[in-house]
Amino acid sequence: MFLKLLITLFIIVIVSSYVYPKHFKRKKNKIQCNTKRVPLSVNFHFTRQCNYECGFCFHTAKTSHLSSINDAKLVLKKLANEGMKKINFAGGEPFLYPKYLEELIRFCKQELMLESVSIVSNGSKIKQTFLQRNKDYLDILAISCDSFNESTNKKIGRGTGQHVAKLCDISQWCHELGIKFKLNTVVNAYNKLEDMNDNISKIAPFRWKCFQVLILENENGGGEGTLRDAREFIITDQEFEEFIKRHSGQACIVPEPNNLMKNSYLILDEYLRFLNCTNNDKTPSESLLDVPVEKALMQAGWDQEAFIGRSGIYDWSRQPSNICGSNQAKELAW
Repeated sequence: MFLKLLITLFIIVIVSSYVYPKHFKRKKNKIQCNTKRVPLSVNFHFTRQCNYECGFCFHTAKTSHLSSINDAKLVLKKLANEGMKKINFAGGEPFLYPKYLEELIRFCKQELMLESVSIVSNGSKIKQTFLQRNKDYLDILAISCDSFNESTNKKIGRGTGQHVAKLCDISQWCHELGIKFKLNTVVNAYNKLEDMNDNISKIAPFRWKCFQVLILENENGGGEGTLRDAREFIITDQEFEEFIKRHSGQACIVPEPNNLMKNSYLILDEYLRFLNCTNNDKTPSESLLDVPVEKALMQAGWDQEAFIGRSGIYDWSRQPSNICGSNQAKELAW
């Protein structure tokens, strides 16, 4: 009996020496894979040019550069190969280059097969025919609107008096075409007391991002070399919280105070570089044309945990919902 027990123990020890190291290695690899930074959602500001003059803009028209369409596609493919699932095209004003924009959104859907393709625009240059033609390649269209009072919009620099009317048209087009309609609002000194509840209910965005106005020293800080001085637009944290509280009945509202916003966006600029905002400015990485994605990510200052913490992952594909409040994170393919 004792001999059988010794033999059994000997067998267990031998088998364990083969099985358990392999099991540990698999677990170790799994942990390493999960902690690797993956560029899930990228904001491609392919142009700095804009037809509006918003006083608090923090991505100003410092250059007129536009990367070639082939270079842009090359970098987008590199990002997709490293795990990008969502691309957001922004500016400047992306609809100043509608053919360029159209080719890229179609490439991202047809060739890269991304889960989500979105655009952020001021809306002024959007044509219904563009949306009709590209409805199958566009998941989300976000329009920036900071007030439903046109005199306030003009003070801010957002348009010349027709901004809200165009916003309402675009909202209707999106609902008709099955494109998710999103609203972006920068809460600032000029709109902090406004009650937008009735208008938000009417245009019914599926997601309403409310940003606290942000100062980046080399963009809108008012210093040498900047094109904007946004200091007159600054509000306190309490003023921002009061605005959010006033609209807390809107299920689609997603607040983003400065502490959540600054480092949680992965920004790709017009030269195909990531922009690092950790020091209250924008410091570019090396171009993704020249270095691997992983190396550029190390220079980007991107806080992946903050990205997840600000609800950066949500129901970002066209289906199934296009109504206010549908912000629940889905079980994504990855």
